[in-house]
Amino acid sequence: MSTGFEQDTAAEPLGEGRYAIELSDRWWVGRGPNGGYVAALVLRAMTVEAGTLDTAAPLPARSLNVHFLRPPEAGPAEVEVTVEHHGHVTAFLSARLIQEGEVKAKAMSVFSGEREGPSFDVSEMPEAPSPEELDEWDTEKAPVAVFGRYRAKFIRGVPGEAGERAETMGWIRLRDEQPVDPVLAAAVLDVWYPAPFVVFSELPFAPTLEYTVHFPRTIPEPGPPDWNLIRLTAEEGVEGHFSEDAELWSRDGKLLAKARQMALLRHRKPR
Repeated sequence: MSTGFEQDTAAEPLGEGRYAIELSDRWWVGRGPNGGYVAALVLRAMTVEAGTLDTAAPLPARSLNVHFLRPPEAGPAEVEVTVEHHGHVTAFLSARLIQEGEVKAKAMSVFSGEREGPSFDVSEMPEAPSPEELDEWDTEKAPVAVFGRYRAKFIRGVPGEAGERAETMGWIRLRDEQPVDPVLAAAVLDVWYPAPFVVFSELPFAPTLEYTVHFPRTIPEPGPPDWNLIRLTAEEGVEGHFSEDAELWSRDGKLLAKARQMALLRHRKPR
């Protein structure tokens, strides 16, 4: 049986690279969809299209880049996927999310299979208490609908605390039990509250303009669903914009995915 997330990101093939999708307001932030949810919808359609290619083996997603042109509305839409180039172990795909004749988002993605070659790993998971040591948030009472679709345990970085460093971290997992694959990782890395919220006493708006996700290893890994550590950091917010880095780690210290986004930084009230 598919999870609620899989149902709400499903892509039905219509032929010639076109996919029917249905945007659900269960993944909304205020008046529009969470950017990670839009990214997940687009990547789902691209993943299905990549699976139709004549390749040596199924190709996992390695990167996704999305530009958000206009906020979509709840309801039906289409994703048009174009295979820009592909070989036996690599494919480059582009996509457009279209609703009522308007392009709402554009994306590019690389799908690439495993290769033999030199390897190294100096990534280091942040120190954190185990999820069993922490209390769980009541996310179903969160001010935005999308956060209620997840379970969360806070570690540090409180919104509105006017702290010195824009960093926040916690444990997170989908409320529906599901291992983290690239589509879910694209959603998760944008669902936690933005790091700049920690350095302000009055929370701003932070709509995403551009969002990039990298998947350094093939996921999901074997095993049942579990908590994942998420950390977000930002170094500056100037001229009404900020860039933010996000990491998603497995409990045993593997870096599952990382993201960077460029977003606006706006006052909630006109000034």
